[in-house]
Amino acid sequence: MRRHNLKQLDKNKPRVSCIASSSISKKIKRTTTITTHAAASSSPAPGAHYPEQLLDVKTKQKSKRIAGIDQDELVDPKLLADPDSCFCEFNGVHLHYKVYDAESQSHNSLQSQTASQLPPATKKIGFPMVLFHGFGASVFSWNRAMKPLAETTSSKVLAFDRPAFGLTSRVFPFQQPTPDTENKKPLNPYSVAFSVLATLYFIDILAAEKAILVGHSAGALVAVNSYFEAPERVAALILIAPAILAPRLIQKVDEANPLGRNEQTERDTSNLVNLLKPFLKVYTILSMFLKYITQAMMQVAKGMADMLHSLYKKVLSATLRSAVGLTLVRILIDKFGLATVRRAWYNSKEVAEHVIEGYTKPLRVKGWDRALVEFTAALLIDNESKMNPPLAKRLHEISCPVLIVTGDTDRIVPSWNAERLSRAIPGSTFEVIKNCGHVPQEEKVEEFVSIVARFLQRAFGYSESEGKSMQAVS
Repeated sequence: MRRHNLKQLDKNKPRVSCIASSSISKKIKRTTTITTHAAASSSPAPGAHYPEQLLDVKTKQKSKRIAGIDQDELVDPKLLADPDSCFCEFNGVHLHYKVYDAESQSHNSLQSQTASQLPPATKKIGFPMVLFHGFGASVFSWNRAMKPLAETTSSKVLAFDRPAFGLTSRVFPFQQPTPDTENKKPLNPYSVAFSVLATLYFIDILAAEKAILVGHSAGALVAVNSYFEAPERVAALILIAPAILAPRLIQKVDEANPLGRNEQTERDTSNLVNLLKPFLKVYTILSMFLKYITQAMMQVAKGMADMLHSLYKKVLSATLRSAVGLTLVRILIDKFGLATVRRAWYNSKEVAEHVIEGYTKPLRVKGWDRALVEFTAALLIDNESKMNPPLAKRLHEISCPVLIVTGDTDRIVPSWNAERLSRAIPGSTFEVIKNCGHVPQEEKVEEFVSIVARFLQRAFGYSESEGKSMQAVS
């Protein structure tokens, strides 16, 4: 990924605000749509009957709800904020985030009791954590894990909503370039590159030199790309059910002598070698000539394929941004959104109503559908920098401690992919949680935090003798 200058992208000092009371998060009173219904009934088609008009009104009413959320009452995301919600402006986007500070909660007796039960080595870690949610999720998916993770690290834990998700503002700056960006392409807020720079910005907010990055599902992609953008700012990577396609282990063919076995057979026939030498020379020359011709043809074919692939992605992107694409996204979220949430759990019956409400809450934000379209288009259009090889070919370059956690019954991202990913990252730790689906941080919180604590103890913990001396002092 090409490095971006963080200072150039954020010239103005960002404004950070936290919601101090719950008054702003009160639900807006629902209003009726009498005017709309009256307009629909006052202009019937010629020859239409009254029952058909009622059916049409009911159909329109039903179409205005997506996954059970009324689409006639979409609001600004700040009006949906929780009492502990915080907002900051980064490069024109109002990012929603939450922070749990273990040190500020030290007076809480329950917190002190929980911390005393942790291994002594985990108390010396000191690195803050930045959490990344997956596709279609938000900060809500970390609600149950933030506090125990903060107690494990004895530091701050921050989770933020990536653009297009949660309560982060939906912005569409592409059609209205400013004078400053008129002569250069602005950074797409829905791209991975933007989330990477936002990550480095949040590490600065935490006043830390390094942070532990924890990415769930598609959030793991942002975590790994953040490492490659600034490896000196990343203390460790924790990837949960990572939606990163692991590379296959392919045996390399000896290109220096692809016909080695045939030539060896020729050499073994010692009585004919001298007679066949002139023909073998001609054969070798022809083979080299055909090889170069074939390579040239392959390069031309590859260039045409790349051009067609690029054209295909542009056409697909344009289709997505059209009214057809917008309608398709709304239909998919309505038909499969809730089903996917339940499918992510090992036991779908354990998905409580407050979990459904947490995942569908962002559907009340203005522009959620268009932002989701832009996010999907960014995935299709944005290519990794040509200066760097593909991510799958760089995994072996990761040198920081890495933990990969997966559920044994993950129906979204199969556990075998996580295992293969762990083999591609040298020295990584791989853990499987039994009877667990795609969201270990939600359905198996205690076991997940325990695995993280053991990993951090091995990676950053001090020796047993130091631990005993710390206990003696305390």
